[in-house]
Amino acid sequence: AAFLDHAPVKIALLNNSVYGMVRQWQTLFYNHHYSATNLLDGENMSDIVDVPDFVKLAEAYGCVGMRAFTKDEAIECIKKANEINDRPVLIDFRVWKDAMVWPMVAAGDSNDNVTYMPGVKPLQRTGENE
Repeated sequence: AAFLDHAPVKIALLNNSVYGMVRQWQTLFYNHHYSATNLLDGENMSDIVDVPDFVKLAEAYGCVGMRAFTKDEAIECIKKANEINDRPVLIDFRVWKDAMVWPMVAAGDSNDNVTYMPGVKPLQRTGENE
């Protein structure tokens, strides 16, 4: 729909090449026992293929697709994306496979029981105007 409407939305994909939340749960709750979370195909680093290749997928739908592995590449992709105003842009930001998303709620817990990154406490608001 975004492409059909020529909406210049920017999509930031944090891609760790695994089913991220599943891997995070396997790390935190299943003692690093990983099963069926890898989204790469290939034995050697030179043979690895992204499954799926989100840049090619974006391009197949008429959007602009870019990929960034480093901070400098990320800055350059963001600059280029901000110059495109006639169609959607997807930037595939590659991150470490064990990157975790915080805060989170464990399976079966209430949204009142949020788990934060170990050693980090959220800022607490102390007044109406803060």
